[in-house]
Amino acid sequence: MPKEKKDISMSVVKRLPRYYRFLGELKKKNITRISSRELSQMMGFTASQIRQDLNCFGGFGQQGYGYNVDQLRSEIGSILGVNNGFKTILIGCGNLGRAIASHMAFEDRGFELVGIFDSRAEKMQEIRIKGLSISPIDDLEMYCSEVEPVVAVLCIPSEAAPSIVERLVNLGITNFWNFSHYDILSEYPDVVVENVHLNDSLMTLTYQITNKGELQL
Repeated sequence: MPKEKKDISMSVVKRLPRYYRFLGELKKKNITRISSRELSQMMGFTASQIRQDLNCFGGFGQQGYGYNVDQLRSEIGSILGVNNGFKTILIGCGNLGRAIASHMAFEDRGFELVGIFDSRAEKMQEIRIKGLSISPIDDLEMYCSEVEPVVAVLCIPSEAAPSIVERLVNLGITNFWNFSHYDILSEYPDVVVENVHLNDSLMTLTYQITNKGELQL
């Protein structure tokens, strides 16, 4: 039986999307089964780590056979909730917000992008992204009362975030994909937040380059 969700560490959860992606690549190549050893060679994890991760959610493999690629991908997708279709709004349609709204496959990852908002919407009347027009931020309360989204993507400056987050929480939105650098959890410890810090990622890269000796200072 799968373990209770509370017993699953976030380090394991954060590896699941990678498993899902690699299994999708295998499926495209018409590979129907794979062993934990073969999967470990592809992903850079040990076979033991893969088995431990997957055993957190129940036994998916068969000894002497390995894993059925399509079945395992489907099971991991179910665990991740890729078919949930959570109604999602995006706040901030600058360069970053527009790129995310345009190019992220929300519908393949458990979300449905239903609305886009910006404080400069009147200057963006001709813009359509995936069939959605840009709505004024002043319409947020009315829109949320009618559509009832449950997730917000924040692509706004950190100084604008506190007031927007307060409005969203008051409207019942307590799940955030946060690009704003505002520390939502410090004010709202009960919400669900996935923070994305692109600068941190870039500095992690420069650390790795520097410590491989590829950059001479």
